[in-house]
Amino acid sequence: MKIVSGFAVLAFSLFLTSFTLIYSIDDVATAMRSGNATQVAKYFDSRVDLSFPDKSDNYSKTQAEMILKDFFATNQVKGFLIKHKGENKDGSQFCIGLLQTKTRDYRTRFYLKKKGESQFLQEIVFQLAE
Repeated sequence: MKIVSGFAVLAFSLFLTSFTLIYSIDDVATAMRSGNATQVAKYFDSRVDLSFPDKSDNYSKTQAEMILKDFFATNQVKGFLIKHKGENKDGSQFCIGLLQTKTRDYRTRFYLKKKGESQFLQEIVFQLAE
């Protein structure tokens, strides 16, 4: 009986550890809505493309988090509305939304790329909304 119980516990443990965390557009949108760069950064790939109205570049995960933190500090986030989201055939996901800040709104686009069984945030673009 103890052998069967031990095997069941081992099998269940292996089952639980086999899950890979897959992030979704909604997870990233929730993080954006909070205006917390650290929460957004947990979805970053090792390198991230960030585009703002006045600059655009490819940054390491750490650099991108610091730049996004500065952006959120300058533009106090009030909300994020998803306007459109979708998925490509390769499993990557994209979202177009509106980042509402205290002073202005930004049309925001971001892209999650599937790598193996996981999704990583590859790109965020902020454009002044008209």
